[in-house]
Amino acid sequence: MTPRILVDGDACPVKEEIYKVAFRHEVAVTIVSNSHLRIPAHPLLSRVVVSDGFDAADDWIAEAAGADAIVVTADILLADRCIKAGASVLSPAGKPFTSSSIGSQIAVRAIMADLRAGGEQLGGPAPFSKTDRSRFLSALDEAVMRVKRRA
Repeated sequence: MTPRILVDGDACPVKEEIYKVAFRHEVAVTIVSNSHLRIPAHPLLSRVVVSDGFDAADDWIAEAAGADAIVVTADILLADRCIKAGASVLSPAGKPFTSSSIGSQIAVRAIMADLRAGGEQLGGPAPFSKTDRSRFLSALDEAVMRVKRRA
């Protein structure tokens, strides 16, 4: 079982970090997006451009996810689908989504959506920081090593 990295690419702020880890470990990366994104020319890197239909990128990633996959996404519902498919899932801030944490994350997401629908003015996520980037690099490296060990 060779690890591979699937990236929810449209708004991913850590693509360069993903490439670094992939090159170091010789792991294939697939960037999935609704529009054409530029990626470096490298045999380990590929791009999949899906239709702009609702959740088209999420559907592609969820269908491709499995025990050999490490999925990078900020989308909690996509993370849930990928966990159920057996994949390891990381947020771009380096926080893992796990089967034991995803339920509460989905519940918080629903509560926040209800508050916004009711007119509440809620702040957005904290700005992406160097600490987030560093945490992500470390977490992705660990995830790749974990999938390699399982092989």
